[in-house]
Amino acid sequence: MFLTPYITLQGEEFSFSRAQASTFAKKVACDFNPLHDEDAKRFCVPGDLMFAWFASQYGISEQLYCTFSGMVASDTWLHFSQQGEEIHICDRQEKVYLSLRQQGPVIRDQALIESIVTDYVRFSGQNFPHILQPLMQQHDVMIHTQRPMVIYESMALHFTTLPEQLPQLELTQSSMEVTGRRGNVALDFSFSGQGLVMGQGRKQMILSNLSAYDPEAMQAMVDEYDRRKAAFFTS
Repeated sequence: MFLTPYITLQGEEFSFSRAQASTFAKKVACDFNPLHDEDAKRFCVPGDLMFAWFASQYGISEQLYCTFSGMVASDTWLHFSQQGEEIHICDRQEKVYLSLRQQGPVIRDQALIESIVTDYVRFSGQNFPHILQPLMQQHDVMIHTQRPMVIYESMALHFTTLPEQLPQLELTQSSMEVTGRRGNVALDFSFSGQGLVMGQGRKQMILSNLSAYDPEAMQAMVDEYDRRKAAFFTS
């Protein structure tokens, strides 16, 4: 299983160490959000890693919706808990971090699931700077350069036709609504194959502690992000 290096299993429980989660973020998702740095003070496990683990265990359904309700610390023992139509990822105190709901036929082919998940998390992980920076510039706001807070809120998938081979994922629209110092970002994307659109999806994020857009500060942030990314792949 492609997630084996990034997860620790103990019976029906699972957890993610700082090294496992950070390596997944950088190596698989190409996500260099400082929150996922192994030595980050406010470290959290990438939401995409938890979603990937769910998909590997339960498959990908025709309709899927997931919400993120908390930041997972490293080495937190988690488990799946089903309540009605929803499946939750909870800790030992039953605190819910991720809720998922599936409807319709389900893809069970592990090779296809791996391909779809890998494609999605790479798209998801590279939101900054390619998508978020132009949106922030458009709305004249920016995240804090030293303590950037970009939180995964939800993700939805809807397939009109379940793919039998890897579909192509592409961004179709991005938007942002700003209320005070908070920004709500929606990224719409599509899955296509053989010239046909097979499904759509939406990822929603929250940007916190926004301030006025500063071109020089933002460029310095982008340059530092690119430097860290280059350093990782050349080390």
